[in-house]
Amino acid sequence: MAARGNMVYTHPIQKPASHLGGARLPKSVAMAAYEVYSHVYGKQEAMVTGGCRGGFAVSEIIQFLYARSFPKEEWRSRVAEAGNGMENL
Repeated sequence: MAARGNMVYTHPIQKPASHLGGARLPKSVAMAAYEVYSHVYGKQEAMVTGGCRGGFAVSEIIQFLYARSFPKEEWRSRVAEAGNGMENL
């Protein structure tokens, strides 16, 4: 674990190399993330149909799935909490 500037402890994770092309994840996972995304930011179906910036970033998937484990009224603050301390995703 490493503490970063604001004392958030972080762990390293792997991510696909950009030269390998786009990453993919199961639709069920993308839709679970989209449920949180649409609650926090509003509906934008192109996020899951591929018409908007190529889908979710790895960091967003982490944030949205983390937030989803909490009551819906906490989703916005939990997305922010999960993003605090993320680097290079």
